[in-house]
Amino acid sequence: MNGLFKKLNQSKIFKDLTPEEFSWVLYDVGNSAFTMLACSLVPVWFSNLVLATGANQLTATSMWGYVQAGVTVILVLVGPALGAIADHKDTRKILFQTAVFIGVTMCIITGFAWNWVVFTLMYMLTRLFYSASLTFYDSMLNDVTTDERSDAVSAYGYAWGYIGSCIPFTLSLACAALGPLMLNIISESLSKILAFAITGCWWLMVTMPLLKNYKQINYVEGKPHIAAAFKKILTTIVRIIRQDKKVFFFLLAFFLYIDGVGTIIDNCVTIGKAVGLNNDILLIIFLLLTQVVAWIGSLVFARLSKKYKTITLLSICIGGYFVGSLYGLFINTMLDFAILAFIVGCFQGSIQSLSRSYYSRIIPDENSGEYFGLYDIFSKGASVFGSLVIGIVTAKGDPETGKMALNLFGKAFEVGSINLAVAMLCIFFLLGFILLRIADRFPQSDASKGDIQ
Repeated sequence: MNGLFKKLNQSKIFKDLTPEEFSWVLYDVGNSAFTMLACSLVPVWFSNLVLATGANQLTATSMWGYVQAGVTVILVLVGPALGAIADHKDTRKILFQTAVFIGVTMCIITGFAWNWVVFTLMYMLTRLFYSASLTFYDSMLNDVTTDERSDAVSAYGYAWGYIGSCIPFTLSLACAALGPLMLNIISESLSKILAFAITGCWWLMVTMPLLKNYKQINYVEGKPHIAAAFKKILTTIVRIIRQDKKVFFFLLAFFLYIDGVGTIIDNCVTIGKAVGLNNDILLIIFLLLTQVVAWIGSLVFARLSKKYKTITLLSICIGGYFVGSLYGLFINTMLDFAILAFIVGCFQGSIQSLSRSYYSRIIPDENSGEYFGLYDIFSKGASVFGSLVIGIVTAKGDPETGKMALNLFGKAFEVGSINLAVAMLCIFFLLGFILLRIADRFPQSDASKGDIQ
């Protein structure tokens, strides 16, 4: 297997990446497989297990929201502290390895869950360790590459994560299709077992090169202590608010525009069903095709990052989402939905990868774990307010027709409440853009390093 990865690194596609950069990119290919499964098939299986108890669909949907919220709250509480602990010498790799192994194990075990309680517990543990591994993984960027290459390397991670995850996800989708969701050839229990096993094994397999090649270059001296880590986090937060305005305003901007991004991703199924796309498998296929578009878009921006400033490219991505959210006003057919998915896919990976690399260059190298722990709070909390807007505006629509009258440029036409809800997300992108430009005007603090491109 090591020989295969080595040949891939030497191939024309990846020859520009060092072994350390290539290994880091591969982990995105691994963890993205779980991301795909979690946002598509897992909610369906969870819902079916809840429905088997006699509950209705509304209850199942509500319970799934509670599960997602519960994981987010736990991560917000412990994420930054874990990142601060990982900043100590020879600690990050150990914590990352532990998170991956436990996460993969829980992922495989989840497939064997026989009721919704066990399924929920196993899934939450998988998500917790998966998310913890991402905090350590993001903070590795400063160790595996240089400031000048961070934009491109970060973009490669998202790009190949999108397309690479399609391999295990397609196999998992085939297992689901063989089950009751479509062909009913095998039982749902067997389809779940196979899908989670495929995802877990893939996740572990493509992580091995990073475990072998990663070395922590930037670190804090001394032994890590949990109590000291929490105390340090509070001190860092106060310092960012009072002194490091560049980081402070960037995090505010990031929270707003990534909230809009997350809302569209999290509610894509809701949007699709609102325009009459009710087939679960067809919706998942749309999601799969969006991954391909996101792959191409990320590679394009990776190339552009070598010529243009990060802040310029980020602004373009935010502008793309702004246009996409306004286009939500006109979604009435499956073709309209496909166009929106295409617009989103063009910028989905790029806006996340550029945000990650930009942030990595305005924070102290030796404290990257701690700072990325804070970064992940804003990332994990993404889509909270946007989803609230989706829910409130949709609920205000006429319950009989789902239509609302909107006057645009003096011309009245009928628009569904979900359309107006999607369009209102443009506010998040507009405010995020403004705060991003404000952040870029502030100089870097003394704790940071390098010049921002």
